[in-house]
Amino acid sequence: MDRMPVIVGVDGSPDSERALHWAAEAARLRSAPLQVVHVWPYVTSARAADAEAGTGDPVLEELRAQLAAGPELPEVEFRSLSGLTDVILPGLGDQTELLVLGSRGRGGFASLLLGSNSMACAAHSTSPVVVVPRPDRAGVRPEEGDEARPGGAHGRVVLGLDPTSEEVEESSAIDFAFQEAARRGAVLQVIAAYMWPMAVPVAFDYIVAYDTTQQEYEGALVKQVSQVLARYRERYPDVAVEAELRPADAAGQLVEESARSDLVVVGRHRRKLPIGRRLGSVAHAVLLHALCPIAVVPEAAREESEAAAE
Repeated sequence: MDRMPVIVGVDGSPDSERALHWAAEAARLRSAPLQVVHVWPYVTSARAADAEAGTGDPVLEELRAQLAAGPELPEVEFRSLSGLTDVILPGLGDQTELLVLGSRGRGGFASLLLGSNSMACAAHSTSPVVVVPRPDRAGVRPEEGDEARPGGAHGRVVLGLDPTSEEVEESSAIDFAFQEAARRGAVLQVIAAYMWPMAVPVAFDYIVAYDTTQQEYEGALVKQVSQVLARYRERYPDVAVEAELRPADAAGQLVEESARSDLVVVGRHRRKLPIGRRLGSVAHAVLLHALCPIAVVPEAAREESEAAAE
């Protein structure tokens, strides 16, 4: 069966060029086609046919030349589409196994950490989304040649895992992280963060007595995490796994680890709101501040079952 492509959204900005190089490496690792998509705000009827074929688009023509000068890819397709970028790109999730974007495009202001199109894709795409941040996001200019490193310079993939979640038993994000580590020959570091003392309503702050000590609580969480990871270790026996339970803020821990990682993986959980899918606070914070590419993986099976029940 033919593999679905890796799709990368481009607009001619330096951010989208970095995303393109990352996506090209991701396609090579998967032996999958690469599809390079540029969304125009409008395309005249006279140019519509050429645009759909990916010709006559100056953004794509320049990137076509860049890819031709690089390592050979299994297959590359260039597409120009017309419409609203923050609608078109998330809608491509059903056509790809991975959607890749830069953290910002041409719009917005200079200090913007994350563009609206990247946020829309991370929040709404049905496929995993990888956002490639700027290399100087931490305020330090990278060394020459360090900006892309699409294959991974650190040999580590980091997975954020909520050990208190009832849905941790079977997770698309966990499976995605193991697959990425296997493809890259990387170590998978699992960060399971939790808060202590446990959150309680304000009215009970001073009168609630915990039934367990922190040590007992940690012991139960360690057991749960070990049981969950054991199933994935069986599926991916060649992946080296380092799991750690931390009584700290999850987003802060993942952002800190991103400086020493090639990819941070977080899950996207569906919230029952009338305005549709939205990112959780951890995924949102990691997208804004992580220093390496971030993969946001929808928990597809659960999202579909909840949508059907509404």
